[in-house]
Amino acid sequence: MANPRKGFTLILMPEPGAIRSMFARIAGRYDLANHLLSGGVDSWWRQRLVRAVHDVRPGVILDLATGSGDVAFALTDSLPAHVAITGMDFCQPMLEEAVNKRAASPRWAKIEFRQGDGLALPLPDRQFDAVTISFGLRNMADRHQSLTEMRRVLRPGGRLFVLEFSQPYGWFRPVYYAYLKLVLPLVAGVVTGDRDAYEYLGGSIEQFPGREAMSAEILRAGFRSVRATPLTFGVVALHEAQA
Repeated sequence: MANPRKGFTLILMPEPGAIRSMFARIAGRYDLANHLLSGGVDSWWRQRLVRAVHDVRPGVILDLATGSGDVAFALTDSLPAHVAITGMDFCQPMLEEAVNKRAASPRWAKIEFRQGDGLALPLPDRQFDAVTISFGLRNMADRHQSLTEMRRVLRPGGRLFVLEFSQPYGWFRPVYYAYLKLVLPLVAGVVTGDRDAYEYLGGSIEQFPGREAMSAEILRAGFRSVRATPLTFGVVALHEAQA
């Protein structure tokens, strides 16, 4: 693709090939960039997700858009040893980062990492007690199709956990949007060498639905009992729903 940003003309409908190419380019510096750009708060966000998953006591979990595996590793560290976790992503270089990190702990050896498309999961119906997706729904070309697929692979009564950027409280928006447009691409460009990728990511965050709108999308996909918890001035939201 001569111009990788051509696939990002419509932020709310990202082109899958361009997204895959973008994450492949930044895979090696992705974790470092996340920690720096969030001021380390990304670890706390993940722990909030992990605590929520822990409370429902699932036995089989799918971590979709697992990326470099941080959520899958955090879940494994916090849940009983018998819990089976599959991490799935459509970007092979990101999965390779996860597989390389898996060797750091014997507990992580049981995590299965697989390549798969979130719009057509290569998985049977009703296989999982819980599905988690962290900062990945925003990059799906069709959010409704992706949510429908997550519901398909959940067992009746299974739980969905969506950790994603959201729209911050009104008083914080001017500062936050200035950060997304000016600071984030500059710093990320230095760290990853790919400023264009983070200009897209910043734009996708700014245009992503707020908590109420996202909850409505989850309900339209067939889920029920949706609850949205704002985190860090509403910059991030944790959505929980039941299949």
